[in-house]
Amino acid sequence: MPRSNSAHRLASQPLPRTAPSLSPKEVQSTWPRAPYPARRCSSLAARERVGNAAIQLARWAGARVITTVSGPAKAMLASAAGADHVVNYPTGNAIEQVRAIAPEGVDIFVEVAPDANTLLDHAVAAPNATIAFYADDAADDVRIPIREAMTKNLRWQGVLVYTVSEHAKDNAIAGVRAAVEDEALQVGENTGVPLHLFALEDTAEAHAAVENGVVGKVLIDVAPNARSGHNRV
Repeated sequence: MPRSNSAHRLASQPLPRTAPSLSPKEVQSTWPRAPYPARRCSSLAARERVGNAAIQLARWAGARVITTVSGPAKAMLASAAGADHVVNYPTGNAIEQVRAIAPEGVDIFVEVAPDANTLLDHAVAAPNATIAFYADDAADDVRIPIREAMTKNLRWQGVLVYTVSEHAKDNAIAGVRAAVEDEALQVGENTGVPLHLFALEDTAEAHAAVENGVVGKVLIDVAPNARSGHNRV
């Protein structure tokens, strides 16, 4: 896989004065793959840091944001990030709920479980919609209803920062920087992305938190005076 220099370009650019109170590497690490925002209505599978960044960027770009979540805890985080509408799909028919919110359909999807959500996405998609996916939720394949996708002119778009074009990377960096300058990107539990800080000597504990599916972003503080243990902010 070709190596990307986009992370280096992002880290090497000075952050605006309005940037959140994190180091440049922490900001880069918190929003490494945030997609360029939608301009109309987005349906986002809100999931930890990337879903949070997608919600904030989409709101900043003027989109009306609908998120789908799997429980009340994630619903609270999605609302804190600024989602206009939160659909808790275990509590009702997600297709009916999204259609009631956006009868004209959804234009852009940020999808983390394409196999599980194919029918939902196609059912609520607007004509010419794009379904951008950046995770597989442990599924190796996706079955796409061909006729429905064809008649709506739907586009499935895989997203991986290492292989997208340099032009797309430059646009993403410019978009994130502009959003930071506008104070539209924030971090912390009160904006929907809890930060879990671990000292360097607690790296094993940090890895265990990631493996156990902690909600939020795990960061390792390499400062000499970093507090030991798990500190959530």
